[in-house]
Amino acid sequence: MNDTPARMLRLLSLLQTPREWPGSELADRLGVTDRTVRRDIERLRDLGYPVEATMGALGGYRLVAGTAMPPLLVDDDEAVAITVGLRAAAGYAVAGIEEASVRALAKVEQVLPAKLRRRVRVLGAAMTLPNDDGPSVDPDVLTTLASAVTNRERVRFAYRSGAGSETRRHVEPAGLVAARRRWYLVAHDMERDDWRVFRLDRIERPQATGARYAPRELPAADPAAYVAGRRTDWGTPIYRVSVTIHAPVGKVAGRLGDTPGDLAAIDRDCCRLEATRDDSPEWLAHRLIGLGVDFQVHEPPALVAHLRTICTRITTAITA
Repeated sequence: MNDTPARMLRLLSLLQTPREWPGSELADRLGVTDRTVRRDIERLRDLGYPVEATMGALGGYRLVAGTAMPPLLVDDDEAVAITVGLRAAAGYAVAGIEEASVRALAKVEQVLPAKLRRRVRVLGAAMTLPNDDGPSVDPDVLTTLASAVTNRERVRFAYRSGAGSETRRHVEPAGLVAARRRWYLVAHDMERDDWRVFRLDRIERPQATGARYAPRELPAADPAAYVAGRRTDWGTPIYRVSVTIHAPVGKVAGRLGDTPGDLAAIDRDCCRLEATRDDSPEWLAHRLIGLGVDFQVHEPPALVAHLRTICTRITTAITA
């Protein structure tokens, strides 16, 4: 390959694959000598690409993390995936990410070939992004908790309830769940010795403790199933629920383990939950209370009974 710019781009494309490349294999792929490969590697380093070399029989070259973000090479499908992902991120509930996503999207679309730009526009026209003025999540909170989940590290944070009261929590995070423009943390609460779901927009000052933990068995197929109320330790109760909720659909959607079609608007300030559920009436009762709005339960009787039990406990607590 005698065309130096084309060869350099081909070399960079190979190095961006997450593996280590022996110099001889790169030379074979590019149709050049080992000496030319070494010279091209130096050119990439001069351009700011952090290429690391290791010696020995198993040694080779690989692209590592550097101090700055160098230009990346992506294929057609990757470019479309990035563009569509940025469009979605521009409408998601992470504070500050909307503007950054729009800026990045403009840069990517500017250099897309015409055929890819058409594909992206077709996908973009078909996408409907949520329009919600609800609370957003601090990116630092999101990344701190994501790192703790990955590293299996215990976390302490302050948590605000729907009523505004603050408590300190010490948890073992199991996973993050994004549902209907809300982010949730599923974690085992150390002090309460039970699983809990926390809204990320109510989490403040999270700090990883450095203490590692052995994973516990989550009573659900995964964190997303737990947030949706599909707990394995509840068995599979099936019941019909009907609740009038005095809030717009957009404020409620995704917070009750609902699926499309479960919620229907009555008017701009009121909606109705109508569904067959396979979770627990107890779980749904606490979720309804957590909405922080008025509601009336029409069925099932088990849900009404549990709400009455909660009401009695609260009355006892505030009058004792």
